[in-house]
Amino acid sequence: MSMLTFEEKNFEEEVLKADGKVLVDFYADWCGPCRMMSPVIDDIAKELDGTVKVGKVNVDNNQELAIKYDVMSIPTIMVFEKGMPVKTFVGVTDKQEILDVLK
Repeated sequence: MSMLTFEEKNFEEEVLKADGKVLVDFYADWCGPCRMMSPVIDDIAKELDGTVKVGKVNVDNNQELAIKYDVMSIPTIMVFEKGMPVKTFVGVTDKQEILDVLK
């Protein structure tokens, strides 16, 4: 499974109703720290392929989702399980910290 794109139209189906854990990266194209995290998120998606769903939400295009999940600064990385956010990372985050929550 490659990197997914989550949007308001598919968020409920892809994230909230998903079996297992889902990693959601709230980002913007213009955000420097987001660009720093992008290869880390890509690596996690490849490493956990088939066990964890990984995707991104562009906050500029999906402001309602950003508001709903109180995304105040980006990157914000959230881990969802059973439709609920169970862990949130704000800013540049160590890959291993994220993996520890997902495994």
